[in-house]
Amino acid sequence: MTELRIRAAGPDDLDTVLAFWKVAAEGTSISDDRAGVERLVARDPEALILAERDGELAGTVIAGFDGWRCHLYRLAVHPDHRRQGVGGALLSAAEERFVRLGGRRGDAMVLTRNETAHHAWRAAGYAPEEKWRRWVKHLAEN
Repeated sequence: MTELRIRAAGPDDLDTVLAFWKVAAEGTSISDDRAGVERLVARDPEALILAERDGELAGTVIAGFDGWRCHLYRLAVHPDHRRQGVGGALLSAAEERFVRLGGRRGDAMVLTRNETAHHAWRAAGYAPEEKWRRWVKHLAEN
């Protein structure tokens, strides 16, 4: 198995990332469109982290930091690359970024129904925080 390459996404990667999420990510997000991902990369060029193997996209994570909180989104690993350390490598890169920026605690958006993801997040040291609930208001429609 060849070495994994971890790097920040650039503008030329966005169509590939969007296509990748359709195959590798569980569920969809209101921001899963070209304009949404362009805004992310323009605002924070290091937030969208990619893992590549043999020149192909193997995984992604968004490591967003607003100056106060560290948020993890879109941890996705291609089915052909699962259970090979891709997710762990992406989370390590995200956590290193957070620490470098002064972050103190990472939180992750994980679908309740995605049991496979629950195991992966627990293995990485994350746990659900039952006393909190995400409250959402959609500001724009797709």
